[in-house]
Amino acid sequence: MTVRYLFDECFSPEVAEGLRMWNPSLEVEYVGKNGALPKQTPDPLILNWLEENDFYLVTNNRQTMPQHLADHLAGGRHIFGAFQVPREWSLSQIYAELELIAGASFPSEYADRIVYLPMT
Repeated sequence: MTVRYLFDECFSPEVAEGLRMWNPSLEVEYVGKNGALPKQTPDPLILNWLEENDFYLVTNNRQTMPQHLADHLAGGRHIFGAFQVPREWSLSQIYAELELIAGASFPSEYADRIVYLPMT
């Protein structure tokens, strides 16, 4: 199974494109890219899209996303998982961690939760 990541607007499109170049075997999309979600998509709609398309979310939104995910789950919905990336991480730290997750995880290992990186 191909691991699929959606970067939200907390990241520039260049960060998502960089991961795609770092590891071409990963499917990488971002909010604002044609074919994914338009810019300024509300968090609840992002969560719906993630569920419908089996993507993991990559974010550093600690303010609104946790509550929206709780509401999403309370409504009987699900997501593949979400990864909260520290703001101070370099691109190589982000890419290496996401590559490790993709290569060493079971498909449902992070279902319905936000995982705060690094996982130590």
